[in-house]
Amino acid sequence: MKVLSYNLRKHAAVGELARLVERNEPDVLCLQEADVSDLPDRVQGLRQAAATDKNRLGLAVYYRENTYRLVDSVSLGLKKSLHDIVLRPAHERLLGVQLHDIDAGREVTMASFHAAPLTALNSLRRSQITSALQALEQLGPGTPTLMVGDYNYPIFKERLGDRVREHGYDLTLSDSRTYTRYRYFRGHYDFVTSRQLSIGDVQTLPQGSSDHLPILVEADYRSGMTGRIQLV
Repeated sequence: MKVLSYNLRKHAAVGELARLVERNEPDVLCLQEADVSDLPDRVQGLRQAAATDKNRLGLAVYYRENTYRLVDSVSLGLKKSLHDIVLRPAHERLLGVQLHDIDAGREVTMASFHAAPLTALNSLRRSQITSALQALEQLGPGTPTLMVGDYNYPIFKERLGDRVREHGYDLTLSDSRTYTRYRYFRGHYDFVTSRQLSIGDVQTLPQGSSDHLPILVEADYRSGMTGRIQLV
């Protein structure tokens, strides 16, 4: 399976979606910072599974209709930072969908995630990530799970990896940095958290209108060997 994740930078990059999907042929598309009311129902053969509805800048997940069938979805508001309390940009920071893989005959859980901004502490983001993984376990108990998105975690990734590993997940970074807007904050921001999946290439795609670069994840089902951190 291939999963594409993209932070649209306040919806500025929405016009790039059709070209990105056509060129990279993902099975699942996860979006952050989208104006949900302006998102299409379909993008180049992908159907919108779910989207948040309480955010000024929301999340959305699309899936390939001839590969998956939508089973269930969940959106969740996580522990708030001061930025969230004052400016209220995002109430829901997790959107998870459970899909039935038609060919494999099994369920898989996919999620789009957007952590609190850099004004918050890493400890708060770790708390958000832990809560998100727990919510996804309730959505799809024991199923292969992939959570992708903007983690806003440019430094001390090893500590984040330890926290993720404690919950039986792998943390994978892409092959090059994914955020370029500010000189002193450039780096890897868009991560992959997975369970019961073998993660192959995680490719950073060329930059478009967003300050985040899209990432393309290649994954396959596996059993056992959970809890391994991959910092590429």
